[in-house]
Amino acid sequence: MAQTNLDLVRSIYAAWERGDYSSTDWAHPEIEFVIADGPDPGTWTGLTGLAQGSRDFLSAWEDARAEADELRELDDEHVLVLVRYSGRGKRSGLDLRPMQPKGTWLFRLRDGKVTRLVRYWDREHAFADLGLAPEGGAP
Repeated sequence: MAQTNLDLVRSIYAAWERGDYSSTDWAHPEIEFVIADGPDPGTWTGLTGLAQGSRDFLSAWEDARAEADELRELDDEHVLVLVRYSGRGKRSGLDLRPMQPKGTWLFRLRDGKVTRLVRYWDREHAFADLGLAPEGGAP
């Protein structure tokens, strides 16, 4: 049986929730990685860009995690993951866990690979960009 987009994103998140960000087997070679908001927004292209953008983010945190609350298949190509972030700032010592910041990751998939990955620190910003009502209601 072929793996669905939702299954692929679940498998990616299973590793990320353990703090394992080492695999990129799921990523298209020309993936576009976007950090849409937050302290360091930016866009990177390709596997090297994905690694650089991820490394830039992860290097600022100890035990950085994005734990999935819910996965939603929006259409044939898009899966939205509602997450809670945790970790401790290496310089500031700021612990995200008590604040329980809620963000999202938007995966665009084609032919079994992620072609675009967008991270939002602010869940409401993602909903607005996607034309969704807060917490995923209809526009």
